[in-house]
Amino acid sequence: QVQLVESGGGLVQPGGSLRLSCAASGSIFSGYAMGWYRQAPGKQRILVAAMASGGTTTYADFVKGRFTISRDNAKNTVYLQMNSLTPEDTAIYYCNADGRHLPGNSYRDDYWGQGTQVTVSS
Repeated sequence: QVQLVESGGGLVQPGGSLRLSCAASGSIFSGYAMGWYRQAPGKQRILVAAMASGGTTTYADFVKGRFTISRDNAKNTVYLQMNSLTPEDTAIYYCNADGRHLPGNSYRDDYWGQGTQVTVSS
């Protein structure tokens, strides 16, 4: 089964930038849709950005123009470049790998990283 290892979170001042990385194990990575979600205390986990295996991207309205998702299939890694950060971006960010659509897979082929804390504060 795939494992996702995240890095890049931390403390940043408003207006600053961070780049999150998510390294996926196994050869299944290339066919999976990859996404970034976030969850703030007391709130639901919401989609931030996603990229299908073919490269199609989806962004939440609140990050359009500020965040960019990308993936490097050769490195089995997906990235989230976050610019112009605000305190409202403070949350735990989770990497997701969704392979439920692939032949032979099931509803269980949906994996999550451990989460990485992003704190935007002065």
